[in-house]
Amino acid sequence: MAEKFNRATFTRNFLKNITRIKNPDEMIAEAKADGLEKTLGVWDLIILGVGAIIGSGIFAVVGIAAAGDGSSLGAGPALMVSMIIAAIACIFSALCYSEFATMIPVAGGAYTYTFATLGEFAAWMVGWVLMLEYAIGFIAVACAWSNYLMQFLQLFEKSLPSWIVHPPVWLTNDVFTVSKIAAENPQISVPTLFGVPICINIPAILIVLIITAILVKGTKDSAKMAGIMVFIKLAVIFLFVLVGALSFAHTPPHWLPFNAHTFAPNGFAGICSAAFLIFFAYIGFDALATAAEECKNPQKDLPVGIIGSLALTTVVYVLVALVLTGMVDTTVSTPIEFLKAPMVYCMNIIHHDKLACLISVGSLAGLTSVLLVLEMAATRILFAMSRDHFISKRFQKIHPKYKTPALLTWTVGGLAVIGILTLNLNVAAELCNYGTFTSFIIVCVAVLILRHTDPKRPRPFKVPFSPVTPLLGILCCGGLMAYKSMQAGGSALLFPVWLGVGAIIYLLYGFIRNRDNENKIHRELVHGFLKEESNK
Repeated sequence: MAEKFNRATFTRNFLKNITRIKNPDEMIAEAKADGLEKTLGVWDLIILGVGAIIGSGIFAVVGIAAAGDGSSLGAGPALMVSMIIAAIACIFSALCYSEFATMIPVAGGAYTYTFATLGEFAAWMVGWVLMLEYAIGFIAVACAWSNYLMQFLQLFEKSLPSWIVHPPVWLTNDVFTVSKIAAENPQISVPTLFGVPICINIPAILIVLIITAILVKGTKDSAKMAGIMVFIKLAVIFLFVLVGALSFAHTPPHWLPFNAHTFAPNGFAGICSAAFLIFFAYIGFDALATAAEECKNPQKDLPVGIIGSLALTTVVYVLVALVLTGMVDTTVSTPIEFLKAPMVYCMNIIHHDKLACLISVGSLAGLTSVLLVLEMAATRILFAMSRDHFISKRFQKIHPKYKTPALLTWTVGGLAVIGILTLNLNVAAELCNYGTFTSFIIVCVAVLILRHTDPKRPRPFKVPFSPVTPLLGILCCGGLMAYKSMQAGGSALLFPVWLGVGAIIYLLYGFIRNRDNENKIHRELVHGFLKEESNK
């Protein structure tokens, strides 16, 4: 029988409550009773994984990782080594995600796994951190999508109206970006309200609403759209690699003659700096774990989807790095165009304007698929948190026709629109990094804990060489996190603030809601018991 609490209190069995774990069998039973529709197969998972991973990272971050900028060193042609290091760091965590996803195939990902091992408070904090990773990451990618769209439209400057190709900056950027642009160009006019600039990133808002509408219709339709996007961007990347490699017949690659200076101009420091940046180009495979409840055969398909998407994208990334650093000398200062859109820049320098246009299309396709997976992951985590009484149970309502959490999906989309209008995206994107590292580390820790506390539980997929593999995952992610923390910047200080805010919300809301729910269950059980006794 559920334990009775006279009132929601912080003094009665407080430590016992915040460390209360949720039995995996109870989680699975809840998912079967009122869960999401199972529509995803192994190829759907691989497509969603590749769709999430190959996005803004390969179309933008690789330029900064190769050549560096004012805040980080570049790896030069050793970028391919950085990519392999980042992939190895991910694979340890990916194996841990696979064990949990097959053992507890319910929505929520790292949040759910934490509740099964570390307890209520830790689960809430992980859910809070994952919101930082997915929801804010979703907003940042939507704004990046807007930037690429404007670059693409400028290719048709001669045939499209000027108001489409060159709209006012306050209609295509966030308020912080517009403030910087206006400071550098005083002639730019920006409307204000009570002295505050009015900025509405219309393309970003529109793509958020479109993605939200697609997700409401179901994950199967979302996977189909992601499949189309993945095909487009992989075809574009293949063309880039082929054309770039053929150009070496006329101009030898810049990493020849091979020596330490041409291959790694900034040495090991440059390789590590690039590995940190490239690590976030791999983010997305963990989102597959949040969709475990919607898999037809999670025990078999999820490990293949998670590890297969990582392996495929690593091969693609290394090939792009090989061609990119061969076409552009990254040992010297590079133009800003290379840092913003490296693949487009490479095609322009060899006068392949049509292919440059196709790469812009591939960039839009890549970012669109990332948006699909990030919003899906955010809604599934919140769905699991609603099931556990951390947020309103209204968000558990499933659409009668589409069998998706429609209200929750539209809520996430609405919050994203607000974020697009108000957030400083540069700071928010850096905070996402810490959220990702934290969730990866906790999943590795959780595997070790459950191996000890519940060793007999069936594990359709087991992390090989445990406990070595989870420990290596902790060391790799913790090391990269520590490396970033030692660099100058405010995000390292803001992350603890974010955690503190989450802890306060739990104490003032989540803790009390869970105790009230336990009281409700207790009253129902007592009422049922008394009724049964009176009938006797």
